[in-house]
Amino acid sequence: MSHSSPVAGPPSSDASRVVDVRTLAHLIRLSNQSGTLLLMLPTLWSLLLAAQGRPAWSLVAIFVAGSFLMRSAGVVLNDLADRSYDRQVVRTRSRPLASGALGVPAAWLTAMALMTAAAGLLVFLNQLTILLSPVAFLLAAVYPYSKRVLAAPQAVLGAAFGWGAVMAWAAARNSLDAPVWLLYAGTACWAVAYDTIYALQDRDDDARIGVKSSAILFGRWTWLAVGVSLGGMVVCLGLSGWMAGLGPMFYLALAAIGGFLTWQVHRLRSHLSPEQAFAMFKQHVGVGVAVLAAIWLGFV
Repeated sequence: MSHSSPVAGPPSSDASRVVDVRTLAHLIRLSNQSGTLLLMLPTLWSLLLAAQGRPAWSLVAIFVAGSFLMRSAGVVLNDLADRSYDRQVVRTRSRPLASGALGVPAAWLTAMALMTAAAGLLVFLNQLTILLSPVAFLLAAVYPYSKRVLAAPQAVLGAAFGWGAVMAWAAARNSLDAPVWLLYAGTACWAVAYDTIYALQDRDDDARIGVKSSAILFGRWTWLAVGVSLGGMVVCLGLSGWMAGLGPMFYLALAAIGGFLTWQVHRLRSHLSPEQAFAMFKQHVGVGVAVLAAIWLGFV
């Protein structure tokens, strides 16, 4: 299509504005909120467990909004750090920064705006939660660069995604009790597992360009590493629920979840296409919802 003539100035300006909005939506992965849900669900587990099944709706709203803002900021920071790598990977070369559809200053401005909005939510929370918040921002900033240094950067992602559960517990109880640390460990194990599955999509490209991941580190033993991580998740969640006094329905539901996760591990023993790996990764949103339901059932 040829460029518009000068006479068509106003329509062209409107079109550019629409393209900019779409580019920003693409930048923060607005059409794919799996990451937001995976960050949000452990905070809801924590709120439900800390409040004995009756969390304050105001806290639920704050952590839902905070999860969206922090995940959005996180993917922008990730793209800023990885833009040169993303150009070399088929799956990521169309991202706005990698493709040149968006400039670096605009991306930094977007990330800062999102993190400022997330920080603004802290005014509605207690002092303990505010004191814990710098760790969340630090982990979000460090994770994109850990892929250059650590053989399993998924561990940093796990630490980051689990920290929301710690903050949620502090917001609900104004204390940090033993069950939340087990919940944190379980969430971290879960994130290592599902992000390793996610990394299977790009294992060959990552190895070629020098990006580190647990999928590369463990190679043909990836199924075992994921199995150990998911086993750690189930054990930590079970112990956290036991310390919080959950009833037998929680353990029955957790056993069913464990059965599904065992099937996933078995599936990993055979070759997966990138599409199959991504589909398996997305199933973990359902796993997170099932854990939330299990905790609720434990209070019934």
